[in-house]
Amino acid sequence: MNALIPALKKGPKLIEEMDRFIPEKEGFRLWWLGQSGYLLQWRGKRVLIDPYLSDSLTKKYAATEKPHIRMSELVLAPELLKNISIVTSSHNHTDHLDGKTLIPILNNNPSIKFIIPEANREFVSNRVQCDLDFPIGMNDDGITVVVNDFRFTGIPAKHNDLARDEDGNCKFMGYVIEFGPYRIYHSGDTLWFEGMEALLKPYRVDIAILPINGNDPSRKVAGNLNCKESANLGKAIDAKYVIPCHYDMFTFNTANVRDFVLEAAEIDQGYKVLRGGECFFFV
Repeated sequence: MNALIPALKKGPKLIEEMDRFIPEKEGFRLWWLGQSGYLLQWRGKRVLIDPYLSDSLTKKYAATEKPHIRMSELVLAPELLKNISIVTSSHNHTDHLDGKTLIPILNNNPSIKFIIPEANREFVSNRVQCDLDFPIGMNDDGITVVVNDFRFTGIPAKHNDLARDEDGNCKFMGYVIEFGPYRIYHSGDTLWFEGMEALLKPYRVDIAILPINGNDPSRKVAGNLNCKESANLGKAIDAKYVIPCHYDMFTFNTANVRDFVLEAAEIDQGYKVLRGGECFFFV
């Protein structure tokens, strides 16, 4: 069995680092928690984006034709995460909506708000064992939700379809998060779709967090942007930085991040590649 890719920082030491920066008044920090999960910290406030902090999928698919063999160390037990203002889920796939991750986080953060696609409300309630009316539902209708000085706007995602429920609500979403003078776009899982640049370019995001694992039907899972597409999308929307994600978690569904680095460098697109548990400071 191959050794897991080590985290730069993990466990209590990672929590200690996060806590040490709580008093900061300038800039913001992003920690990569693995797959598409991030912790955003700004002026002592914390937003947890699409966390997957368990081995749910490895256990679920262990005896199937689609084993989810973990590649990287788990950076944190979800029970360690405290003082979280907001947690998000972009869609219902377990690496973005994991009961083993979210239930302890919701239990340990009694004032937390939970942002989800409105289309997924019933599914989310069942998976994380919360009241049906607890999550804050989002759609791509231009309505902005403000929670604790963070402004969330829903962006549709194509994974592999721009799927909607019977009421027209998006099942797959990304979010633009605005706070103070800063703007982040977390795409969730998505392919490039017509009109995507026009939706995103007006935000002039500081950071676009984009998947790079690509779309390979032989994997028998919905696909994403590949390395070249993520770099090009960042350039098309004038993102200052692209942070790649959705790789180095499962052996059957990953990408070589060095390919992304080459693509971004070729078109002079700013980027930051993070290791598990690594912090990016933006000011």
